[in-house]
Amino acid sequence: MIDSQNPARSALTAADDGAIPVAAMVESIVGCKWSVRLLQLCAEGCQRPSAFLRACPGLSSKVMNERWQKMLRFGIVQRAVHGEKPPVEVEYRLTPFGQRFLGLLEEVRRLQEAVDLGELATRRPPPR
Repeated sequence: MIDSQNPARSALTAADDGAIPVAAMVESIVGCKWSVRLLQLCAEGCQRPSAFLRACPGLSSKVMNERWQKMLRFGIVQRAVHGEKPPVEVEYRLTPFGQRFLGLLEEVRRLQEAVDLGELATRRPPPR
C-alpha cells in the first residue's frame, strides 16, 4: 500500500482556496532550523524517520512529525507508507517542487557565506 501526497493536486487545491504565497512558505520553513535540516538530509538521500532522528540530535519525533506535516501541506515532500499492518515503513522524499525549493535555500546559504566572508557590503549607502 502506498499513501503519498500529490503535490500537483495539493497545488491545485491551494490555488482554489487561496494559494500560500511562496514568501510565506519560505519564511515558515526557513524560520525553523529543523525544517531546513530535514530538507538537507532528504536531499542527501535520507528517507526513513529513524534515520532523520539519528542525524538530528535534539530533535524529538513530535517536532519532526510536525515539520513533515507542514512540508507535506506545502507540497515540498511526499510521504510513502509501505505495508498494510504494523510495522509499516514510512519514507519521505522531495517532490520536484521541493527540489526547486531547496535551490532557494541553497542560494540563501551562498548569500550568507558571501556576507560572512565580507564579499558583500551589508550596509546601505547614505541617502543623497
